[in-house]
Amino acid sequence: MENTTPTPSRKLTIILTIMIVCLAAALGLLYMKYTKEQTDNAIVQEALEEQKQSLTNELKDMMSEYEGLKSDNDSLNNKIDKQQDRIKNLLAINANNLEKIKLYKKELGTLRDIMKSYIVQIDSLNTRNQKLITENTEVKTALDVARKSNDDLSKEKQDMSSKLEVASVLSAKSITVSPLNRRGKDTEKAVRVSKIKASFTIRENALAKGGDKTIYLRITNPSDQVLASSEQDVFEYDGQQIVYSAKRAVTYENKDLDVIIYWDNAGQLLPGNYNVDLFCDGKLIGSSTFVLK
Repeated sequence: MENTTPTPSRKLTIILTIMIVCLAAALGLLYMKYTKEQTDNAIVQEALEEQKQSLTNELKDMMSEYEGLKSDNDSLNNKIDKQQDRIKNLLAINANNLEKIKLYKKELGTLRDIMKSYIVQIDSLNTRNQKLITENTEVKTALDVARKSNDDLSKEKQDMSSKLEVASVLSAKSITVSPLNRRGKDTEKAVRVSKIKASFTIRENALAKGGDKTIYLRITNPSDQVLASSEQDVFEYDGQQIVYSAKRAVTYENKDLDVIIYWDNAGQLLPGNYNVDLFCDGKLIGSSTFVLK
């Protein structure tokens, strides 16, 4: 009868074959893991590149804004030139994406503050009436820029919410503005409006600072005039004291918070388009519009 017991050399061949198969499987798993890590790194790098490019564009826009501030005042023009050189040097820095993002964010805030101080200096060169008109125009421009920036940031946060850190600034959603008559019913007639009701929700934000807050409502009529009870009703926004229409004290606990603010009409409404802005902690947190006939 034939002996079927494997010879030592055959046993060795079988063992080597098994080891090779196991090694090949292990190498395959390592390759798959390496490929996944490379893909994840590429996604994060793409997100960082997008944000870096966005901040780069902001710096370039600020360069143009500084240029627009130049006048016949040589002293002020020299200061503006220095800030423009600062922006050029900042854009020329050779650093990785993450380093540039951190640096650009920090420098953008400083450059904006400096620009505001230059705007104040320019205003001081005009007469009192001219200054008041200019300040009103500048505040409107700043609000328009803030509204656009708010919209752009909201879209950017949605596109990159899974890749970047959530901002800690409060924001308002579901903003509804309702002109009401004396019976508390909605109306579109300017002559019938008794009060304006602004209802909204402050979004949940785990990173925001909770506690007592003051929400400011600012209503601007078709003539770009703020509807206010007194010129003394002011708060700070972008380094300036600006007038508000009404305010409301709330306690924010980092959860969705429903808020309603009323503004009482004293017979000063005109037909046309109105802008409504909401502020908290010195920041624009939401905007809306309404129309009266």
